[in-house]
Amino acid sequence: MVDWKDLKIIEMLRNNARTPFTKIAEELGVTESTIRKRVKALEKSGAIIGYTINVDPVKLGYKNIALIGIDTAPENYFEVVEKLISEEEVRSVSTSSGDHMIMIEYWAKNNKELMEFTNKLNSLKGVTKVCPAIILEKLK
Repeated sequence: MVDWKDLKIIEMLRNNARTPFTKIAEELGVTESTIRKRVKALEKSGAIIGYTINVDPVKLGYKNIALIGIDTAPENYFEVVEKLISEEEVRSVSTSSGDHMIMIEYWAKNNKELMEFTNKLNSLKGVTKVCPAIILEKLK
């Protein structure tokens, strides 16, 4: 069971995965070894599943960042999900209970590339609907 200290550790690491354990320990008023033990326990329990970086896709040459809702025929659902997961520019694939069965984040270098990808999605066996929305500004 996680407590407030574990939640604070997670919050600090989510804000910056490179935060030194000494800084976390100082903020929580405990020793660095205590932080190391808690982080190791959080990793072992699966509460922390990995560490990553945040990047600015525009600075990497991607001008169009899109959230795309996709619906499929039920019998083709898993096949479509597997195909989406294998696409390099698809940055995330999620199942959804909202307006669409599948939601993806796609990074395109330009409008043409985004249009080609949405056309490719529309041609996948079992895809019944593709609804792209270009992200104008990420606020959080």
